[in-house]
Amino acid sequence: MPTSKKPLCRSECVFSNFLDIVGDKWTLLVIRDLMFFGKHEFKDFLGSQEAIATNILSDRLKKLLAAGVISEQKHPDNASRKLYYLTDKGKALLPVLMEIAKWGSQYLPDLPAMQELYKKITKNPEAVKRYVGTSIGTWERENLQAKQAKQRNQSEA
Repeated sequence: MPTSKKPLCRSECVFSNFLDIVGDKWTLLVIRDLMFFGKHEFKDFLGSQEAIATNILSDRLKKLLAAGVISEQKHPDNASRKLYYLTDKGKALLPVLMEIAKWGSQYLPDLPAMQELYKKITKNPEAVKRYVGTSIGTWERENLQAKQAKQRNQSEA
């Protein structure tokens, strides 16, 4: 009888286990880039203003993949490159990131680059959720579902 794979948790505390997965700056920034800024390639993440080092980025992507927060596929134009995307588990972090942004709007208001997001989240959080969901869904249809359909057509031919 196959055993189900359970994640190894160091603690019985949900906060501790959550922080084990996404509790460092770089991990949350990768999730932010996927969720809000439509970044999907290694080079895209490197282009973020926070200037993550390549070795740290590689480590965080592996960690997020292992935790099931993101997944990857080969790039359609170059098999040596990968596209990264949020899984359902990763998408479920949207309310967490929105709450962090709400906190920032109150306690870190002097960040000009964040003002537009702060305003949108404060004014209409449901619209932000819909927008992010639509953006992610559009990318998935164009990049994941299209690839799957192409593979099915090739195997049927």
